[in-house]
Amino acid sequence: MMKHFLFLVVTATLFSCGSTKVAYDYDEQISFSTYKTYNYIADMQTGLSQLDDNRLMDATDVVMQANGFAKSETPDLLINIVADQYETAPQNSVGIGVGGGSYGGGVSVGAGIPLGGRKDHQTITFDLVDARQDILVWQAVSDSNVAVNTNPQDRVTYFAKLVQKVFSEFPPEK
Repeated sequence: MMKHFLFLVVTATLFSCGSTKVAYDYDEQISFSTYKTYNYIADMQTGLSQLDDNRLMDATDVVMQANGFAKSETPDLLINIVADQYETAPQNSVGIGVGGGSYGGGVSVGAGIPLGGRKDHQTITFDLVDARQDILVWQAVSDSNVAVNTNPQDRVTYFAKLVQKVFSEFPPEK
């Protein structure tokens, strides 16, 4: 019986861990092929630490340059990044019930035991703005489970994977 209980706990824990989800929006009237250069908004306030800002911008530079964009002091696109962090309560629980009775009578007791603790989530919004017209042309909003107390290398890996996923749909195809 204990093996079955542990199997259920492990299975529920594995399936409760979500990956990064990304939602996209963009201006369908824009021809993204005209954009060749980018940079960041000068007074960008991400809401992250300066160390994480640098990690996130380094990861973004790698992906943008791999997509054929050059970083420039006179960019076609300006990138603005805003992050927010929040906690959610556990979504899964294990129910335990005790019951008994016979011939139409009975007693039962039930309880739910939450699996796992509160989850830390991070939402990061990437806005790409046409620098000449000062209009938003593309936006991606990511939502991820995030481990708050990780080492620097794990944070670099986290941001690299996140940015890769976010920019997998950029530039949009017409």
